[in-house]
Amino acid sequence: MNTDVMNLSSAPHLRDRWTTPFIMRVVFLSLLPATVVGIVVHGWQAAAIIVLSIVSAVLSEAIFDKICRKPLTIWDGSAVITGLLLALSLSPSTPLYIPVIGSVFAIVVVKCFFGGLGKNFINPALAGRCFLLISFGRAMTTFAVDGISSATPVAELAEGNLVDLTSMFLGTSNAVIGSSILALLAGGLLLWSLDIIHGQICFSVLGAFTVYLGLFGGKGFDPLFLAAHLCGGGVVMGAFFMATDYVTSPVSRLGQFIYGSVIGILGAMFRVHGSSADSFSYSIIIGNLLTPLIDTYIVQKPFAYRRNALRGLNTDKRPFWQRIPKPVIALLLITTLAGLALSGVFTVTKDTIEEQEEAARLASYKQVCPDAETFEDIPAAQEAIAQLAGGTYGTSFGRATVNQASAGKTASGELAGYVLSVTSADGFDGNITLTLGLTPEGAVTGISFTQISETPGMGMQANEDGFRSQFTGKSTVLKMVKGDASADNEISAISGASITSRAVTNAVSAGIDFWQNIIREAK
Repeated sequence: MNTDVMNLSSAPHLRDRWTTPFIMRVVFLSLLPATVVGIVVHGWQAAAIIVLSIVSAVLSEAIFDKICRKPLTIWDGSAVITGLLLALSLSPSTPLYIPVIGSVFAIVVVKCFFGGLGKNFINPALAGRCFLLISFGRAMTTFAVDGISSATPVAELAEGNLVDLTSMFLGTSNAVIGSSILALLAGGLLLWSLDIIHGQICFSVLGAFTVYLGLFGGKGFDPLFLAAHLCGGGVVMGAFFMATDYVTSPVSRLGQFIYGSVIGILGAMFRVHGSSADSFSYSIIIGNLLTPLIDTYIVQKPFAYRRNALRGLNTDKRPFWQRIPKPVIALLLITTLAGLALSGVFTVTKDTIEEQEEAARLASYKQVCPDAETFEDIPAAQEAIAQLAGGTYGTSFGRATVNQASAGKTASGELAGYVLSVTSADGFDGNITLTLGLTPEGAVTGISFTQISETPGMGMQANEDGFRSQFTGKSTVLKMVKGDASADNEISAISGASITSRAVTNAVSAGIDFWQNIIREAK
């Protein structure tokens, strides 16, 4: 046998003329329109974020390869794409250290630690962004135009406000650097036309997202409503440039369609029912984690497919539980033991936690009703709260719930005022629970927060005297306004935190209304 003409190599034996560096260059070119628009609209800060993100990603991979004595892999261009995608998903007001930290995490932790290109189990750029959202919430959710902080268009949509659809489409609105839908569509459709990305993924993401919003978004299939949601929150960037990552997406066409549909539905579900408008990244991450499962059960039809020949391929006759990979069993045992340990800790500390919560509740009561020495339950109020069974109170206060109502008594037994615990589920980052103090005549003496975890520097300003003092002396149902309050029943919103402001205002209004219609009527 003449071995000189043999070419022995590992799979895959079917090769394409398009190499990884070539594909990365095309993806980079397709992102250039959005990059240019972002720099033109947002200026030098956006340019600095982009440069720092890319340089940090490339240097991180180069240093890792050097330390581990591996061949230098930066020339395939994947690190550049990761840095660029991360930068385009950041606010132009982001501090310059943020893209550096995000790029290092994306490259080193998510990509290199798992073996490099082709081995990462989730999209590195998205993982870096989610890491930054969790670790640097304030910096990641601060958006400013001309130095003035304000809510993003998607946050405005969540409140039911009107948005400028044209500015969202062109990328001139208060959003992330790579928010130009026109530029993203131009680049994404170019990749699709060259068959570099799969249409089954990107179009199923957009389609499922649109259908879910039409069915459950509250406004039906209103074109302007749907278009506004599609143009905001990173939906288009995620559909064309994030979800279509080869490594973290399924192989089969049916699998890609299911994968894209899951991402679209989860993204819309988070948008409609979640507390954070910026949650589409998480839906793609969840889709990435489902990819191995999809590829396991939806297998691409092999070459030289013959039905009869495939019937005998499954020769593994072991029971199903014996075929479960050992790492899966190990992970299940670890999580079970961790859960049991946490349950044990909770059981041991339960009484102490309840005592601390009761002490905190009484302290908040004393803060808003300082003349009271004791607090007594009000039978009529307790009966009304029991009938609500934890449900929303009224129809005009959002998702506000009255938890408890008590009468404050002085040492001599005289009525000092009333205190109510009210929760609003409409906060930007979750529930907001406050204690509301009222005089015997029903005027607000003050509010105190027992649960609030809004964005630092923005929503958390609700706990500052400048905002809380607006409620003192109010005795009628209130409404939030942007700008200066001109009427007695108006509360000025916190700049850039109108969602938090509205939630607090609705909670206080619910408490006032409860006093007027339940407590006062029962006197």
